[in-house]
Amino acid sequence: MLLSLYKPGGRTPLGRRAIERTRRARTEGAGSAEIAVVAEMTDIADGVRELRLRTVDGAELPAWEPGAHVDLVLPSGLVRQYSLCGDPADRTSYRVAVLREDAGRGGSVEIHGLEPGARIGLRGPRNHFPLATAAQHLFIAGGIGIAPFVPMVRELAARGEDWRLVYRGASIESMAYARELAADFPADVELVPADARPRPDLAALVAETAPGSAVYCCGPDSLIEATERAVAAAPGRTLRLERFTATDRSDLESRAFEVELSRTGQVVEVAENQTMLAAIQQVEPALDMSCEDGVCGSCVLRVLEGTPDHRDDVLQPDERTRTDVIYPCVSRVVGDRVVVDL
Repeated sequence: MLLSLYKPGGRTPLGRRAIERTRRARTEGAGSAEIAVVAEMTDIADGVRELRLRTVDGAELPAWEPGAHVDLVLPSGLVRQYSLCGDPADRTSYRVAVLREDAGRGGSVEIHGLEPGARIGLRGPRNHFPLATAAQHLFIAGGIGIAPFVPMVRELAARGEDWRLVYRGASIESMAYARELAADFPADVELVPADARPRPDLAALVAETAPGSAVYCCGPDSLIEATERAVAAAPGRTLRLERFTATDRSDLESRAFEVELSRTGQVVEVAENQTMLAAIQQVEPALDMSCEDGVCGSCVLRVLEGTPDHRDDVLQPDERTRTDVIYPCVSRVVGDRVVVDL
């Protein structure tokens, strides 16, 4: 069958149609995507709108844990990832918070234009940002980066664990969930609006935590980079990161290599200017994917032989030496060959 879809140097017309059908199914919410209904939309801060999503028939949604995110497959076909910020005990609906970015890639503007009753595709949940096991937890949020932390801190509070949240934003009016978190946990939440207070001293905040603590950061790249420096200067802390957008990889060298698909024995050549995902899709067009930027984690493959060159933003800092998984949309290989479970 594969020989009828592909030919040396490119795809046959039949192959192109098959791949287009696969892509169209993804964007229309078929296959692994549930069809969800926008049950409610609420403005919760300047430029931030919360969506409550439920299934069409009212059935229970898949269980999730704090730190998880879902893919929204929008009517236009755009796919965007958002952290779940509601109550994990509520299986009747999911909640996500979306900051409108007029200069962004279009997804947030489209979402803000939806009306209650609109239907969208829903994939997930997936969780690459779970709570760590630690004696203390320090959360550093920037802007809409507060979203994954809302259920995380509530979970820790319910357990009676030691935690602290430092939340930076442009103003109180623009900081989603700020007032309710500060009201519910006045001793544990510090709000740092830029129009009223100076930038927090991240190095001092991290240094105040005990060795063995977990430090979490979600927000703009500048905040993440500052947090990384602060944790590097305080050994013994575990760092957990969640990024809005993919890391710039434009200066990384890319060499050609081979991928062997273990289940068929087929060897796929990956050119230096080609992603591993794109090369594999020439013979496995239905391979799961979503963001294609190394952020969502949907395209993960198990590595059987070879050493990955991790270039994704899914693995946490202490996981980047793993050799058992690879995210082929952006990652490459150390050496000339890798064998994956496919």
